[in-house]
Amino acid sequence: MRFNRQLWPLGLAAVALAAMPFASRAQDKAAARTTPPSPPSAAPSPVEGWDELIESLRTLPGRMLERLPAEARADPQVRQEVGRLALEALATSAIEAIGADGDAPVFLPSIGQVLNVGQPNADTVYKTANIKPGESYRITGRQGTATLAVIAQVVPGSNDRPHLDLSTLRLDGEGRFDVLVAPEKPAGHAGDFWQLSPQATRLMLRIVEADWSREVQPTIAIERVGAPMGRPRLSAADLEARLRALPKATDFIALLFVARVQSLADEGYVNKFKVMVPPEGALASQFYYDGVYDLADDEALIVESPVPATCRYRSLILTNALYETTDWTNNHSSLNAAQAAPDSDGKLRIIVSAKDPGVKNWLDTAGYPRGIIQGRWTGCDSQPIPSTRKVKLKDLMKALPRDVATVTPDERQQIIRERSRAYQQRALW
Repeated sequence: MRFNRQLWPLGLAAVALAAMPFASRAQDKAAARTTPPSPPSAAPSPVEGWDELIESLRTLPGRMLERLPAEARADPQVRQEVGRLALEALATSAIEAIGADGDAPVFLPSIGQVLNVGQPNADTVYKTANIKPGESYRITGRQGTATLAVIAQVVPGSNDRPHLDLSTLRLDGEGRFDVLVAPEKPAGHAGDFWQLSPQATRLMLRIVEADWSREVQPTIAIERVGAPMGRPRLSAADLEARLRALPKATDFIALLFVARVQSLADEGYVNKFKVMVPPEGALASQFYYDGVYDLADDEALIVESPVPATCRYRSLILTNALYETTDWTNNHSSLNAAQAAPDSDGKLRIIVSAKDPGVKNWLDTAGYPRGIIQGRWTGCDSQPIPSTRKVKLKDLMKALPRDVATVTPDERQQIIRERSRAYQQRALW
């Protein structure tokens, strides 16, 4: 079960916090550091299921750390980053617990830059809507011009996820689509139809944009058909069930990939790539490759590959050692076809390093000496696995074509500022 969300308490709390003078907030933080915590109350919570959630959260960071090597467990920086990842998992799961409802569905925000679990792609906006198995729904909106806009059906226990590409739908004179999503097509239905698996419990929307400043996102709405509109007060039993499901949902996503980087390193894929077989739910026609990068501050990794003759979408992103995607809005830490052009010899070369080498096609590790480089080829006529070469940063330019595209520090700052502005002006939630 997943569920509808009351936004006003959260919104007012955020407004109140923003209105509070910064000095006052800083004093509160200082007080919190110096004031010992109150002893926990021995009385159980009057809200059934609440104590179980709190106890699960209390032990979650420790269970996550248990999956990491001893050196990482002993690092206070890593321990705090594990705490952040646990909070991200809780927030992602809580949005569904509060807002998702198959009787009154809506596409809710899923993973992304803030809800950074499961290694979100930098160019993708992810949203999910819960549905009731066997029911029928109508999806409407405007198509937009995004590189990809695809809805997948989620069937528990199955990797078979039918996809609906919004670019294949018929449009009216204003660019609007209207599609019936149901287990069976009604007799006489003349409009667009997408057959829904009787076991499907959720729809996952991915909106992929390569040119953040120019592409227009689609708009989308979903409604259940065959039942009157309205959403009565949820019963205590329903609310309790949602609360009791939250620890398991949070655990699942928090623990799912926390050891992914170490596992890939243990396989020997350090500063080199392998084909990645994704978990269930990957986009149709999408090919993945990944590998661990492990670089000192004075080192760089040259990632080089041919470019497919035709390709709907391509990208490279970085993660940290906990599989959180490196902040791509405030750093130059992701590249797609609109952002990274091949060199004059037709080869695509990307430089991964902690320090800006002055090469235009650069991925900034942003203070993380170890993480994952992941690539995507989507709808391409070939799927090359790039080669890699580690060099000293001082020797980098000798290893590149003489006419490789370069930028000055001021130009890099301008590029990053433009990235940040363009990204923030997208609809992300």
